[in-house]
Amino acid sequence: MRGTRGRASGGGDTFDPARLAEVYRAEAPRCLATLVRVLGDVDRAEEALADAFAVAAERWPASGVPPNPGGWITTTARNRAIDRIRRESTRGARQAEAHGLLDLRRHSAGDASMIDDLGDLDVVPDDQLRLIFLCCHPALAREAQVALTLRLVAGLATPEIARAFLVSEATMAQRLVRAKNKIRHNRIAYRVPSPAELPDRLPPVLATIYLVYNEGHTASAGPDLLRTDLAAEAVRLARLLADLMPDEPEAVGLLALLLLSEARRPARTGPDGSLVRLADQDRTRWDRDLIAEGHDLVRRCIRRNAPGPYQFQAAIAAVHADAPSAAATDWAQIVTLYDQLLALGRNPVVALNRAVALAERDGPEAGLAAIDAVAAELPRYHLLHAARAELLVRLGRPDEARSAFDQALTLTANEAERRHLRLRRDAVA
Repeated sequence: MRGTRGRASGGGDTFDPARLAEVYRAEAPRCLATLVRVLGDVDRAEEALADAFAVAAERWPASGVPPNPGGWITTTARNRAIDRIRRESTRGARQAEAHGLLDLRRHSAGDASMIDDLGDLDVVPDDQLRLIFLCCHPALAREAQVALTLRLVAGLATPEIARAFLVSEATMAQRLVRAKNKIRHNRIAYRVPSPAELPDRLPPVLATIYLVYNEGHTASAGPDLLRTDLAAEAVRLARLLADLMPDEPEAVGLLALLLLSEARRPARTGPDGSLVRLADQDRTRWDRDLIAEGHDLVRRCIRRNAPGPYQFQAAIAAVHADAPSAAATDWAQIVTLYDQLLALGRNPVVALNRAVALAERDGPEAGLAAIDAVAAELPRYHLLHAARAELLVRLGRPDEARSAFDQALTLTANEAERRHLRLRRDAVA
């Protein structure tokens, strides 16, 4: 494992303070999903997880990081939850609940027969995918469903979720609080939906996995462009979802989109971690196996003839993957696909992406006009200002281009993107 320096006397790795944050980032979402299954309550699972990491912060400096830190955290959290319930047990019902959880300690945590009110766990066999379905309860507003799931399943912080929704951190914090309060006050059960209920919960589940991948594809903050752990987890969840619901074209379309996007990952950064634009990428480094799989899935979607937004985005990614060079890209087809995507519903980010494609098809002046038409809807979206800057450079308007680059710089917290934007700004003659 990274960050280790020898072995501890107990058989674990010698403690490195940075490892605790690393373990939290890598293991907390999986541990939380397992704890929700075992405890049947998200708030209690979150408390137990926090307790377990507090114990780790006390013990690991002396004992070292255990060989299986995720398993250690999950076991410790479950035991801490049992202890907490014991302390709170002042009524018979509390005592009975504690006894039930003590039985869980003595038996396998995966024994579904001992878990009340969670429904049929075999319907969605993966803990994290199950937690997504649990959180996407129809009693919650759609944005609240997705935001809460990003918090619990992906472990994203409130600022990261706010950036995904293009809202302020305070607004997103309020949404998360309201969602959890509604669950608590209305006693909404964290119950696995039946097979017949899965399609109704599919749209927010798709949106959650998509946004998890987006954060992995381009991190909203931090030193690195990519968060490969999140991207890999989103692809894993998308595969599980497509296997679970193979007759849902949008589930297949989402998997196709993620695979075709992930195929470009090896070429998206330079040796020093710097951002490489799509037009400048070495396409020989693209993963041809993922591209072939993505193309097969797109063809499956086309045969179903039930188009949806993820299928259209996958088709756009497939056109990019087909092009041997940036100059050979079929921009006319991409603009047409964006038109069809926008026909399904107004989306300012999609309109921005169409504007960028329009600039390649019809020239920078047409693209800039299309970007300016959507600018009022995305005033704090750094990619809009970056795209504007690039078109202003092509139009020979350097002062405006530098100003647009500066505006983009103020709106992103990702250091790789900031370095790239500074270089582009400084290169403007």
